[in-house]
Amino acid sequence: MYAISLGDDAELRPLEPWHAEEFLAHLERGRDFIGRFIAFGSQETDVDSARAMLQRYADLRAADTASLHGLWLEGKLVGGVLFLNFSAEKGNCEVGCWLEPAGTGRGLVTRAMRILLDHAVEQRGMHRIEWVAASGNEASLNVARRLGMTRDGVHREAHPYGGVRHDLEVWSILAPEWREARARVVRNDH
Repeated sequence: MYAISLGDDAELRPLEPWHAEEFLAHLERGRDFIGRFIAFGSQETDVDSARAMLQRYADLRAADTASLHGLWLEGKLVGGVLFLNFSAEKGNCEVGCWLEPAGTGRGLVTRAMRILLDHAVEQRGMHRIEWVAASGNEASLNVARRLGMTRDGVHREAHPYGGVRHDLEVWSILAPEWREARARVVRNDH
């Protein structure tokens, strides 16, 4: 399978059912941190449930409707990025991410998302890519900003989670905007 270098001894790789033990250990390390705004991984409390989740995503990838991709730092799984609600027919998808504390502050999600967005636009013909995050999740919203996304709006108190009703911000980028944002990054890197 693929392993795409993100620089700084970090890689983007597929996250497969056979990673269940490693995935569970990662979730245990980051459960409280990850769970501040999202329920991702909250039901996976043993190897069997972790494997079942990874198998669900493998099946969704086979159906071309979603996929998980892990972020490894110095050989250790520290988070991931994913496609949700992937509709090649409509040319729309949603992307998301999660990290344990050891993966934060390094730009891993931003670098991995650039690869996912490039793939979505250039290989799969996506026209609109969405990012949805709780208004209080500044780290996530900052990734959307760095990717050149536009804030479309706020679903006020739409996400009941952890005993609180969170506002959800919807950000998006269209294929022509992504190409322009990517070109700016390339120009600034040289």
